Amino acid sequence: MPRSIWKGSIAFGLVHIPVGLYSAVDSRSLSFTLLDKKNFSPVGYERVNKRTGRKVQWDDIVKGYEYDKGEYVVLTDADFEAANVEATQTIDIVAFVEAADIPALYYEAPYYLAPTKPGRKAYALLREVLERQGKVGVAKVVIRTRQHLAALTPCRDALALVLMRFSEELRAPKELDIPGHDLKALGVTRKEIEMAEALVSGMVDEWKPDRYRDEYRDDLLALIEERAKEGLLNTISEQKPGKRRQKSPAVVNLADLLKQSVLQHANESRARPKGKPRKAAKRSVRKTRNAKILRKAS
Repeated sequence: MPRSIWKGSIAFGLVHIPVGLYSAVDSRSLSFTLLDKKNFSPVGYERVNKRTGRKVQWDDIVKGYEYDKGEYVVLTDADFEAANVEATQTIDIVAFVEAADIPALYYEAPYYLAPTKPGRKAYALLREVLERQGKVGVAKVVIRTRQHLAALTPCRDALALVLMRFSEELRAPKELDIPGHDLKALGVTRKEIEMAEALVSGMVDEWKPDRYRDEYRDDLLALIEERAKEGLLNTISEQKPGKRRQKSPAVVNLADLLKQSVLQHANESRARPKGKPRKAAKRSVRKTRNAKILRKAS
């Protein structure tokens, strides 16, 4: 069983559910070692005292807040915990909200919560109620030295705690040149809206996360394997830059491009293996509707 990175309890009302916090992410990032290209020896990150140039051991490192230039207030792990014991030991639910009401921009990092033995019944009860009502718990929690906003949400059999960003951490898009909602002023026609709706409805599918892979990571691993098999170790290979995509031409007729996209997706759908009869019937209805829109737009 993995080690928990935090232990405490979920608190809502007078209910406390003892839990452990576990990372829900298995990092798939490729780890690259920094090398000196002269002899391919590793170049490490050194913990060096900036004043003396000497290496500092982990046991001799403390955390300090620069209160004035060159003057630090030193805090220990015990200080961080003692600052607010309750905050460092509870996931304090402050409200329950509709899951769909939280914009995706707020979500940051997912974790799993697992109950200790005394909390199993209350854990299951909370999970069941959240599932039935389609709600998530908005909570505050302190992990290490920082308080986080978080969403407590059911995830299959588990309760997940997704760390969130506070609103002040998000930049407003007001500095960007973003079109408004006056579609008429933007020149968007009814025909273009219908074509875009046809394209979107034709691409509607079930959420199946296993379908999606990190193809860039796979390609890098394949390249590494190929170089290793060719004996190209401890050497710098000359690699021509990949062929860049040509820039899309200026949009002359958006409706025509949408029509082509709908037709292309319809052809690709026909080439795929057919699904269950019920789903096939739904797709047939969509295709009939899309075909009507295509005829109308022609």
